[in-house]
Amino acid sequence: QLAESGGGLAPAGGSLTLSCAASGRIFSIDAMNWYRQAPGSQREMVAGISKTLGTFYDDSVKGRFTISRDNTKNTVNLEMSSLKPEDTAVYFCNAYVTLADYSRTSSWYWGQGTQVTVSS
Repeated sequence: QLAESGGGLAPAGGSLTLSCAASGRIFSIDAMNWYRQAPGSQREMVAGISKTLGTFYDDSVKGRFTISRDNTKNTVNLEMSSLKPEDTAVYFCNAYVTLADYSRTSSWYWGQGTQVTVSS
């Protein structure tokens, strides 16, 4: 299970930090990503962090957003600064999780999303 927190309202030029915590019988987590979906638009990947591939940022957020993770706590954060009205969207946490079950089942999981609204 993934649970996001930290969304809310911010002025243009302001900052917000999103957090996502994974819980359950987790053996390991490879990639942890942040996606966003604005009204009437498709869900798009904003940033990602992977044990094997490093970090990724969409061009629209490079230099403004920073993704980080704490492997001991199974959490991933997204620090957002210099926010723009076009950053307004529902932000979703996404992770590739291997469960601590007999089969070591691996799947992609999604959080429920958290709303970020940037006022102009």
